[in-house]
Amino acid sequence: MTGISSTPASSKTGYSWRVVDIVVAALIAVAGGVIFWAWSQGATLITPATAAYPPLSGLYAGGWMIPAVLGMLIIRKPGAALFCETVAATGELIMGSQYGTTVLISGVLQGLGAELVFAAFRYKKFNLPVALLAGAGSGLFCGLNDSFAPWGWNIAYGAGDKLAYIVFCAISGAVIAGALSWIATRGLAKTGVLSSFASRKAASEPVFS
Repeated sequence: MTGISSTPASSKTGYSWRVVDIVVAALIAVAGGVIFWAWSQGATLITPATAAYPPLSGLYAGGWMIPAVLGMLIIRKPGAALFCETVAATGELIMGSQYGTTVLISGVLQGLGAELVFAAFRYKKFNLPVALLAGAGSGLFCGLNDSFAPWGWNIAYGAGDKLAYIVFCAISGAVIAGALSWIATRGLAKTGVLSSFASRKAASEPVFS
């Protein structure tokens, strides 16, 4: 990544996307598409574990939200979360998703859920609490989509079970997508591969402020 561009994200381009932003966002999205596909395959394996209380499957959902949070934590430009999540969902569809074209709608909504959180902080805060909130926001939109959209797989749940599922999705998004993406970004920053981005100093940024 260091060889793509030497222009830091803090330059006068501001929130404008550079070529390096687009390239790296695409790489994150492609990797995310592979993660999505693998995560979807694994979803069938957890069915026996959640048979007693199906809404618990929401705790598995966070893996589908990683590109949204990770993409924004690295690129730090408006639209990064939505772009990475949507393109990742497109990649899963191309590879053959068991959820069909509805995966695209899920990708857009999950990306939007994270994007709105970062936007609420005016794209200026990327600490652990914000990453957790972004993951939870993505999970919230995932849970709402699965529970109330006509194509939602748990639309037949009762109100209490839907609420539980949505809460579990938000928790999973916060922990798996939020916390893990924040940790990964700090780790990448230490290697120097993020030198072209504002996130290049992520490893030394305060955790809570």
